[in-house]
Amino acid sequence: METKEFNFKSFNANGFLMLFLLFLMLGGTVFCFFLDNIGVIAGSFLALIWFILLFGFVKLEPNEAIVMIFFGKYKGVLKETGFFWVNPFMSKKKLSMRARNLNVNPIKVNDKVGNPILIGLVLVWKLKDTYKAMFEIDAQTMAASKPGKDGTVTYSVSKQMDAFENFVAVQSDAALRQVAGQYAYDNNVVSDAAITLRSGGDEVNVDLLNELNNRLEMAGIEIVEARINYLAYAPEIAAVMLRRQQAEAIISAREKIVEGAVSMVKMALERIEDENIIEMDSDKKAAMVSNLLVVLCADESAQPVLNTGTLYQ
Repeated sequence: METKEFNFKSFNANGFLMLFLLFLMLGGTVFCFFLDNIGVIAGSFLALIWFILLFGFVKLEPNEAIVMIFFGKYKGVLKETGFFWVNPFMSKKKLSMRARNLNVNPIKVNDKVGNPILIGLVLVWKLKDTYKAMFEIDAQTMAASKPGKDGTVTYSVSKQMDAFENFVAVQSDAALRQVAGQYAYDNNVVSDAAITLRSGGDEVNVDLLNELNNRLEMAGIEIVEARINYLAYAPEIAAVMLRRQQAEAIISAREKIVEGAVSMVKMALERIEDENIIEMDSDKKAAMVSNLLVVLCADESAQPVLNTGTLYQ
């Protein structure tokens, strides 16, 4: 989207120089009041002009900007740091261009397979385009709609930035729901090669970052970084999923134990045959395999049984 922002090009003077001139003007105004009636009228006129000129002073710190509006017409943005004097009839809307954190509380959504999950994110955002921020969304009305402690409605930088933050929070909620619905929670119901919310990591965060920037571009807001900071099953299925994960862990462990036991039994049989320790027919081999598997795969220590006869008795 093409930007309509441009730098303020109208007249602006050094603030300290104008402050010095205003002090001189103040001295001339006071002097006029000690003259005749015409001097009093001239002094009153100069006092009025002096009072109006006082409203032209602006101060900008690093990473701050002032949007200039002249009777409803956009005149540009002033981003140069320092102390200046501009047309006092200009409406001056100061904005902060500094980065801000936003911690989005976990929300309940459904993942790709329909399981309810809780997911939250933390992001870093900042203003990128002051024109879009001020005029493409209704941020000024949102900022002015919050009255102060005395009940009056006034403009302030903090209120304006809070309005932007509220806009970012709403869009972040929508973007998080959109991205979470594209992935499964884990690999329990999808293939191991598929990207999931738990295993995706950077891929999921990149998708979330792109989705947020696409949604917030219209407001002139840039997302610097976005990461999922909370991920869990919803309470209503958390216990069931925990038992499922425990069962899968037990099965996986058993598979490893059995695989190791079979390899050990195979190695033992091959060593016995290669070194001609004892000749065993198929029945003896079966009995040996059975005993070894019991010993190697049992949860508890096996109790030895002494056979005083032969295997065939």
